[in-house]
Amino acid sequence: MGPVFRPPQSPADVAAITDAKRVLRRAVQRRRTVRPEDRRTADDAARFEQLRAFLANAELGTVACYLSVPPEPGTLQLIAWLASRGVRVLLPVFTEPATPAEPTGEPDWAAYAGPEHLRQGPRSLIEPTTPAMGADALSEAQLIILPGLAGNTGGDRLGRGGGWYDRALRHADGAAVTVLLLNDDEVVEAIPTHRHDRTVDVIITPTRVLDCG
Repeated sequence: MGPVFRPPQSPADVAAITDAKRVLRRAVQRRRTVRPEDRRTADDAARFEQLRAFLANAELGTVACYLSVPPEPGTLQLIAWLASRGVRVLLPVFTEPATPAEPTGEPDWAAYAGPEHLRQGPRSLIEPTTPAMGADALSEAQLIILPGLAGNTGGDRLGRGGGWYDRALRHADGAAVTVLLLNDDEVVEAIPTHRHDRTVDVIITPTRVLDCG
């Protein structure tokens, strides 16, 4: 879906929303950290099957997808499967931030060329070693698969707090479908949102596909 209209927020509102996001992030991160490895493996396998069914009839030339790091919902199997079907997969490139307070620098993308062309980037994030293509490369993607910590049926997404994907999505094609991968217990009733926060079109968990439109 992308940008949505939200009413103006006062400085006090912004501060309260920021605090509420912080509390929710910590709660989700704690749950993910203590989730048993066999449960994560089973959830990843089930979510991958949901994704395969969702994409079964899709004609895709380019897909952008995050590279998962445990305990995030896994994407490595999905990325390899897309590449095996001849889909070009764009992966995030995390440049060094301009200031220590920023989690990552400006958005950039590079094409997936196999697991041997991946490395550990800034802040222990995994990124491709293929040539960077710039932020505008995202405009070529018909499908964008996003990380997150929580979401709701209206498409609101709680990210990791750096704003990287909100900035990246400014370069997306307006017709691109955005998908958020979550665990079942991370679909909640309400998400605290700032005015600049973007919504997603679809949420996929191990047991269901939610159309947020």
